[in-house]
Amino acid sequence: GVSATLIDLATLPADALLGRRRADEIDTALGSVSEATIIVASTPVYRATYSGLLKVFFDLLPLNGLVGKTAIGIATGGSSAHQLVIDHGLRPLFASVGAVTTPTGVYGTDSAFENGVPHESLIARLDAAVAEAITLSERIHAPTDSSSTTFVES
Repeated sequence: GVSATLIDLATLPADALLGRRRADEIDTALGSVSEATIIVASTPVYRATYSGLLKVFFDLLPLNGLVGKTAIGIATGGSSAHQLVIDHGLRPLFASVGAVTTPTGVYGTDSAFENGVPHESLIARLDAAVAEAITLSERIHAPTDSSSTTFVES
């Protein structure tokens, strides 16, 4: 019963992401985020943190730009050594713009997939995070609000 929008940051104009000029694609992406109830941000881990692409996009959000929104952090990496990126990177990033994050974050490595298909344990973590996001969102918003979800992918 919800609509979802995928924003692939890699397809957005780099100079507009860096704030050097305005671009309709950036305005549309930021508008989708501001209208969403639940934000899902996924990123590869690079040097133990989220991607620079995700950082520059979040830098375009106004202070408190995600107040009243629920967020799910998802990261992928080559080993489990970097799974703390959820707690030490993505949670503070969401908090810096006012979002409430789900207790469950999702971190996946290559070993969590077989032939491109995620293992049940990874799907279970995603299901748990989604259920938490819905519960948090329902507590934040009146039942008459329409819900939408925006995915931010770097």
